[in-house]
Amino acid sequence: MTIETLKKLKSGTDVRGVAVGENSPVTLTDDAVTAVCKGFVRWLELKTGKRGLKIAIGNDSRISAERIVKCAVNAFNSCGCSVVYTGLSSTPSMFILLKKSDFGCDASVMVTASHLPFDRNGLKFFTKDGGLDSKDIDKILTLAAEENFPQGNGSYEEKSFMDEYSRILTGIVETACGILPLKGKKIIVDAGNGAGGFFAEKVLKPLGADVTGSQFLEPDGRFPNHIPNPEDKNAINSLSRAVLREKADLGIIFDTDVDRAACVDADGSEINRNALIALLSAILFKDKTGVVVTDSVTSDGLTEFIKSLGGGHLRFKRGYKNVIDKCRELNANGIYSPLAIETSGHAAFKDNYYLDDGAYLITRILICLSEQAKLGKSLTSLISGLKRPVEENEVRIGFSKDSKDFKAEGAKVISELKEKVSEDKTLSLAPDNYEGVRINTGYGWILVRMSVHDPVMPINFESDIAGGNARSAKKLLGLLKEYSFLNPANLEIFTK
Repeated sequence: MTIETLKKLKSGTDVRGVAVGENSPVTLTDDAVTAVCKGFVRWLELKTGKRGLKIAIGNDSRISAERIVKCAVNAFNSCGCSVVYTGLSSTPSMFILLKKSDFGCDASVMVTASHLPFDRNGLKFFTKDGGLDSKDIDKILTLAAEENFPQGNGSYEEKSFMDEYSRILTGIVETACGILPLKGKKIIVDAGNGAGGFFAEKVLKPLGADVTGSQFLEPDGRFPNHIPNPEDKNAINSLSRAVLREKADLGIIFDTDVDRAACVDADGSEINRNALIALLSAILFKDKTGVVVTDSVTSDGLTEFIKSLGGGHLRFKRGYKNVIDKCRELNANGIYSPLAIETSGHAAFKDNYYLDDGAYLITRILICLSEQAKLGKSLTSLISGLKRPVEENEVRIGFSKDSKDFKAEGAKVISELKEKVSEDKTLSLAPDNYEGVRINTGYGWILVRMSVHDPVMPINFESDIAGGNARSAKKLLGLLKEYSFLNPANLEIFTK
């Protein structure tokens, strides 16, 4: 396959594409999967200096998983690699098995497209050092296009890791809280028909929790009930209703492959985005204060809350690998940073290999739930001091037919916006800006940035007053009116 074709499948630190041709032409074809997997073997051989590698592969509940796994296994075997197929798995478990199992694998691959629609799928790669970065994916795709692959005959076996992984999670809670710490607690799990259903039966029940009323635990790759995405309002609202209906103490929601999570408290209130980051900061800083690294769209209220705990907040670039790498960098430089987290629910803890693991995130919250219950308090009482914005919105604008090079044009807009803002006495630039341009309005802020891959300019708004975001949008429209290569239709609609 050509490098041009393969590069279209790159999605940050993963490979993703259309895997089921019901709505769009298939791009993650058998040939593409085969080439990418063989490229991964070649890359891994160059990295490790080893031949005859052993690779684990698992998948989430997507309907295209069987086809893609089969292609991958055949590709690995034809390169002389031994393969361990772990079946239905979570993405974090595929890394943890490299650290804590007796499988003896050199690397692992997860077949997933996270929260994307049912017709998408992809490949996520791990070595014992962690997940791959963008440059690694570039190299793998280059090697895939060169087609200079090793030859051999590998072996195949099936061996699940999820039971062992679940015992690791229960052990973490038991070590902190004792045996059956959740006895008398009712906890609802919403897996969205993804891979997270195991958490109810294999983690919560052994800890003593009543999981009656948990929903959408059965794997179904068409996701018939709602998108398995903690950021999706329909998904969160569905969980909130279940918590209130069942009079539960806590609700938990995972994305498809369980690398993200969010919660709902007993009163049905959402613990997500800024509130989730605030809660985790409160949990972590009880022992030792440090710096929390987040993505760029977190609120000013969160910064104030973290400072009130004695900690620091570094608002960095969007992209979970970006915040993880910055967290690693801080710790390497002697600045304690226990957590890297995106508002999307990707949370990576220093004490868990900097791995974004939704199930591990929830174990930390379960420990806190047990501790708070002994004090007769709720989880949300820990974040009662968090200042919440009156309004928060995201508007995504695209590029018009006049656009010639959206990346260069987007960079031009952002650069010139900085100059325009500096000339406007009603606006000011945020001092701690690492992505796009963040504009303080006096009653909130605007963040204008470029999508990592797509010809889209996401614009985030936050306001402390009612109607403030529409007011900010009108102001921004005036600043953007000269750029004919933009299509501001969505922004215009938002101002009305």
